[in-house]
Amino acid sequence: MSFSSDVKKELAGQINAGRHCRLAELAAIISYAGKIRMKKGSIALSIETDNPLLKEKYEKLLALLFKIELSENELMDADVLKVLESVKMWDERRGCFCNMEEVDGMLIMQTCCRRAFIRGAFLASGSMSDPNKAYHFEVVCHSMQQAEQLQNTMNGFEVDAKIVVRKKNHVVYVKEGAHIVDLLNVMEAHVALMNLENVRIMKEMRNSVNRQVNCETANISKTVNAAVRQIEDIEYIRAKKGLESLPDNLKEIALLRLEYPDVSLKELGTYLDPPVGKSGVNHRLRRITEIAAEMGAGQ
Repeated sequence: MSFSSDVKKELAGQINAGRHCRLAELAAIISYAGKIRMKKGSIALSIETDNPLLKEKYEKLLALLFKIELSENELMDADVLKVLESVKMWDERRGCFCNMEEVDGMLIMQTCCRRAFIRGAFLASGSMSDPNKAYHFEVVCHSMQQAEQLQNTMNGFEVDAKIVVRKKNHVVYVKEGAHIVDLLNVMEAHVALMNLENVRIMKEMRNSVNRQVNCETANISKTVNAAVRQIEDIEYIRAKKGLESLPDNLKEIALLRLEYPDVSLKELGTYLDPPVGKSGVNHRLRRITEIAAEMGAGQ
């Protein structure tokens, strides 16, 4: 199974105790995956999905909230109106359907209900990338109105959800790994959260090691390049005037650099008598470079 499927499997088994939260999640499922049809004077409501986990969750919520057992894939007539009125998608007094692409704000006033709403939306129309490859969480929405409601609800939990238009759909997405962890916590997918955190820790460890190796490689390259330039300057002075033309302290460090071309400045200083620190060695080699430049090196 994919990581996304594992998340949905965990969420499908998550049932809130409160009726208000169950209604919020049911409303999200109907809003994102529900379809109303008129059939020979009758009203039918079905959930359009190939995901058996969503169907299972939908049927479980119907049984818990209304004691409705689906014999087929559709609700019919009085049961449809009963369910839709409960999730504020049917106005009994006016005898008309309400906007089904946005869940009524009364259903998601409480924090726990907003959690359930996001969970239902993700179950119905969401997906996640394998975190070993990339961090990406998204929910496909039918309209900008629906997308903005979901985005605002998600961002209320301090995540950075954005909207992008993809063909005829509006997609709410999150790409920051830490924010996806937060969303899994919001939806109460705690097993998936721990699995994602483990992936993030391993990635951070690998990145840290790579940064350290790259830094050390850069430092080695810098040291080698500097040593090559120093040796070139020393050889230039020897060819032009001889190293005997240098003051004793510069001649001494020049000979050591020729003898030990690969060592660091700090180590090179330990071969002097008395030993000299890194800054002292660097000062002497810089002076040699200046002398070589005065004699025409590099021109």
